[in-house]
Amino acid sequence: MTSGRLLLAATPLGQPSDASPRLLDALARADVVAAEDTRRIRNLAKTLDVPIGGRVVSLFDRVEALRVGSLVEAISAGATVLVVSDAGMPVISDPGYRLVAACVEAGLAVTCLPGPSAVTTALVLSGLPSEKFCFEGFAPRRGSARRSWLASLADEQRTCVFFESPRRLAACLRDAVAELGGQRRAAVCRELTKVHEEVRRGSLEELSDWASGGVLGEITVVLAGAIPQADVPSLVGEVEKLVAAGIRVKDACSEVAAANDGVRSRQLYDAVLLARREAELPAP
Repeated sequence: MTSGRLLLAATPLGQPSDASPRLLDALARADVVAAEDTRRIRNLAKTLDVPIGGRVVSLFDRVEALRVGSLVEAISAGATVLVVSDAGMPVISDPGYRLVAACVEAGLAVTCLPGPSAVTTALVLSGLPSEKFCFEGFAPRRGSARRSWLASLADEQRTCVFFESPRRLAACLRDAVAELGGQRRAAVCRELTKVHEEVRRGSLEELSDWASGGVLGEITVVLAGAIPQADVPSLVGEVEKLVAAGIRVKDACSEVAAANDGVRSRQLYDAVLLARREAELPAP
């Protein structure tokens, strides 16, 4: 097997001192540094006082497909190619996936130098459950697509992390209130690890009101998972037991609904009436 390899390396989100010693060594030793923004990686290396030892090439979204062939050839010939994005981990909503897939297909060595990630940083700062979570990349740009996407998260019980443009954040949060309800908990993380880092926590309605005045900076949103809804038909029996004990139907529905998150008294009352009507129907 060739001695060449692909290195994926996380870069600081904001503080240059978060760069790992392995990243510094890779910048100095790699034969090729493929960067989402060549100016940014050169500035980072200068700040860290690390000379970039190899050739620097661009690897942003629009050119990645064009670069894959030559980079795979370089690795096959024994070169070490280092891939870095503007901030955080490459491939995660950043360039790199096509190159990784091509190297895997060609049987070339691929490894990762771990480090900062906006996804996990926002998750642990959000104050929301983190034992299970999903990452959704960037929220859709267009309103109709965004609303459909948010609606698909209505029953998602895992905490959800996604990126959003500061220009679209207010509209996204308004749509989230409409599709998910204003009381769903969330956190908006802005400028993570930077001088003006800010984490806003609250309900979607509260965050929507806050964002309506305009927000600047890199944005990561963390959305609480849906609270499991009780099976309404299964609660009809509980209501009927209370009714049999002498409690009025409406009062029984209110009592059972209060004991089960996400169930409305009126919703349960309608289910009771429906069950009673169906019980009176003759057998087919």
